[in-house]
Amino acid sequence: QVTLRAGAELDARRVNQYTLILRAACPGEDEVEGRLFVRVTAGHVLRCDSPFASAEGDVVQVLADVAPRTPLYAVLPQPLGGLTWFPSPSFLQFRLRNHNTPLTLTRRGLVLAPDNGFDPSKDTQIFRLEIEVMDRHGHNCSGAVRVEVLPSRRPRVTFPEPQRAVTVTEGIGPWEVVTQVHARGDNVRYAILAPVAPALFTIDEVTGEIRSTRRLEMIRAHLLIRAYNALHPDDHATTTVNITVQGTDRQAPRCVPAIFVLQVPETVSPGSTLVTLRCTNSTSTDGCLHYALEGPPSSCSHFFMEGPQLKVNTTPDYDSEAMAALGFQFTATIVVTVGRQPLQSTRVPVLVTVTPVNEFRPACPNGATFSVPETAAFGSVVGRVAGTDRDYPLDSLEYSLEGGSGPAQPFSIDRRTGEIRVVGPLDSQQQKSYRLVVRLTDTHNDLDPRKRQSRLCDVSVRLQAVPDQPPVCIPEVQELRITAGSPGSRQPVTRLVCHSSPDSAALTYTIVGGNEDGRFRLEGSTLVYLPNDRAEPHPFVLLVEVWGGSGARPRSSVVALVVHVSPRSTPVPPSTATQHTTLQKEPLVVLQTEAVWHPPAWFVSVLTISGVLLLATLVCMARNLLCRPAWCSGTGERWWCLGEHGPVTVPFCARGQSGRALWPSAASPASSTQGQFNGHAQDPRTGRDSLFNSVTGARRWI
Repeated sequence: QVTLRAGAELDARRVNQYTLILRAACPGEDEVEGRLFVRVTAGHVLRCDSPFASAEGDVVQVLADVAPRTPLYAVLPQPLGGLTWFPSPSFLQFRLRNHNTPLTLTRRGLVLAPDNGFDPSKDTQIFRLEIEVMDRHGHNCSGAVRVEVLPSRRPRVTFPEPQRAVTVTEGIGPWEVVTQVHARGDNVRYAILAPVAPALFTIDEVTGEIRSTRRLEMIRAHLLIRAYNALHPDDHATTTVNITVQGTDRQAPRCVPAIFVLQVPETVSPGSTLVTLRCTNSTSTDGCLHYALEGPPSSCSHFFMEGPQLKVNTTPDYDSEAMAALGFQFTATIVVTVGRQPLQSTRVPVLVTVTPVNEFRPACPNGATFSVPETAAFGSVVGRVAGTDRDYPLDSLEYSLEGGSGPAQPFSIDRRTGEIRVVGPLDSQQQKSYRLVVRLTDTHNDLDPRKRQSRLCDVSVRLQAVPDQPPVCIPEVQELRITAGSPGSRQPVTRLVCHSSPDSAALTYTIVGGNEDGRFRLEGSTLVYLPNDRAEPHPFVLLVEVWGGSGARPRSSVVALVVHVSPRSTPVPPSTATQHTTLQKEPLVVLQTEAVWHPPAWFVSVLTISGVLLLATLVCMARNLLCRPAWCSGTGERWWCLGEHGPVTVPFCARGQSGRALWPSAASPASSTQGQFNGHAQDPRTGRDSLFNSVTGARRWI
């Protein structure tokens, strides 16, 4: 039998003939092949569209809380699906092939929700409807609709606990609240299902408060409470409330111990039992005693009562500012009552002290790299190692340097602050960087002082090379006048004021020129004159070389000193005149107040620049006008000459030469023989003579 496949559509205008090849074989016989030709002729047909007529069928998703008999699907030529038909809709007939479904199919082809709606308590439900459509000519098409019922998105009504027990004492008056039930959900209402006609209790429909209807005596009652959604009554839940009314006891319970003081480590685990009370009552059993914890919110959040046992709810964190604000102590009170009557209660104070536990190791700082100039003085701060520790007190650390301080490690570290200081000489040419190993050790982080943790941290110190500068002396040229003392004496002339970079470098002073007869010597930075029996005035031009710097790179500079030595005066014979005595008068102290003007910074800058320009102009004029003979001395390209107006600088000698030069007069042989030279000089080291031009600096050896 050859049948048409379900969902297949025939169109004579597209394919009007099909050729089917059939093969058949019987056991023990050869296979036989035959052909079947199926011709398709045009005619009036009824066609269903593809989603509805497909093998899987069309799919509709609805929520479980949809109202009863709500249209879910329409088998009509609509954009959402259905069939394509040619006759008038009034001649169509819709028939449901399967009847094992709560859904309804109307005569107009509408699929309706069940008469009682869907069951919202179930998970996703799937219903399949197979529908056949037929017109008056007997043409038909069929399809399927799959309805998926999804769970409702609104919360269902539920009770947090299916059963609860309440114990009260006798003497509660009418309309007093005995207990209250609470259910989760929307538009929740409450009702008592059993007993059907409650005589002792009633419940508030909205709040769920259960109240007494009269004065209660010793009795036991069982109430079945129902909570439901007012808009969807089928959404409901039930719970059982057992109410026990006890007789009163006028005597409070006795508990041992009466007060608790204990210490717990900060690592105590949740659920640990801290206190177990032993309470007794004269007329009631231990099961009638109720235990409650009262105190600050911080205490109630960390501890809870489970019967007579005080247990840890959350681990107390000693390493926090909040715990430090509490003084690392929790205070609470355990209230033990008989039948929840406040007048029959015993209060047990509890003091819990949290002790520290050294949990964490110190942590090294990120990128502990410092730089220090090689000229840093003793005790200079290189940097600070900022270690951290999460244990309270936070960052309570001690610092130490592995290997100690020495020539190979010219640094020390402060034990408390972690500051690294220079305690030895530094030289970037010998070693450019140092790797220090710093040990961080935590302190005061545990109840046992022996439980300490440490960590080694690498610290890098780079040396910054500082170029040595030649010593600077102020002034570079000095003109001094002294009177010679007695021969054989020692006469200080002046003290040179020089400084070098670095400031800690020692300076050495040497006379390198102008001291041919050895009348001067240096004692440190002090120039000393050794008088002789010379009777005429004599000027000396001394060159003092000052050496400074550190390591293997010393630098030097030259200071010029022009010293005019006058002979000492002839002694005056003693006078025979009468000696007069002058009475010493009392000194007169005169106080004078002078107004001081502090000019602004811009005025000082302008005045300084103007002064420099004026001084440069005067020097140029003096150089051009100066023509008297002068005593000169110098090294390199800088020479100091004593002229009419004092010491001046003239550049006329080659680099590395020094000597004494005299500017000749117009009758000098140098000026008469060589027109381009106007001076004559002699090098004191080699003894060679040379001619020079004081204007151009040209020189010629003789």
